[in-house]
Amino acid sequence: MSDLASLFIVPTPIGNIQDISARALAVLQQVDLIAAEDTRHTAKLLNHYQISKPCFALHDHNEQQKSAGLIAKIQAGQSIALVSDAGTPLISDPGYHLVNDCRAAGVNIVPLPGPCAAITALSAAGLPSDRFSFEGFLPAKEKAKVDTLTALLEEPRTMIFYESPRRVLDTLEQIVKVMGPDRRVVVAREITKTFETIHGAGAAEMWQWLGEDENRRKGEIVLLIAGHKPDPHALPQAALQTLTLLVKELPLKKAAAITAEIHKVKKNALYKWGLDNC
Repeated sequence: MSDLASLFIVPTPIGNIQDISARALAVLQQVDLIAAEDTRHTAKLLNHYQISKPCFALHDHNEQQKSAGLIAKIQAGQSIALVSDAGTPLISDPGYHLVNDCRAAGVNIVPLPGPCAAITALSAAGLPSDRFSFEGFLPAKEKAKVDTLTALLEEPRTMIFYESPRRVLDTLEQIVKVMGPDRRVVVAREITKTFETIHGAGAAEMWQWLGEDENRRKGEIVLLIAGHKPDPHALPQAALQTLTLLVKELPLKKAAAITAEIHKVKKNALYKWGLDNC
């Protein structure tokens, strides 16, 4: 470990307690203080590896207020390890404000590689992994969830979400409605734990499969959605939205001409679509 007082970003196991690196254990043994999302949860890990260090609770509700004090400790020569309950801190977990404030204050930050549920699930999902987007948790309320999925409708990359067992069925139902019943999805649950399950199917089939057995939607869930594969002959969704708005004020022929010029698509195809849908 560096002699320079630092903030160490330390990933912890997402399930299997053996999934922690030798370097992470060495850092936890040598720092002066551990900033933990839940000190009770972190205590179980520390006790398992016989590490005795003072812990400080740092979570969503106090992070912005406490970061200045932690920075002062580092500037005074103490090193601090930042850990979350599971996985890599800051990835849908607390830590952003502390890290941002540390960088602004010129504090040395040392990130350690390690467990991350999103990346672990992606590696086994069978979906394209050369390009992907991590979207965190979808909104809980239906309208906001539908709006988010609609905004991602034409996202070409594999999308990765964290999801609650209580909401996963509703989320799949909205995916079917917004993205279609055949959009490929993968549900990865309880990764690295005893009942680890990774299952892929079309969205409608997945909704049915999850609904058949409550056990299939228990535990920590990573939901992956295949990216959009555009039909080379299909009109862009943005162009259809523009046309739909314009025909409320203009004749279809004029609206199609303007839309074609804006979006660089064929006017005749827009006009034909308008005849059938507007």
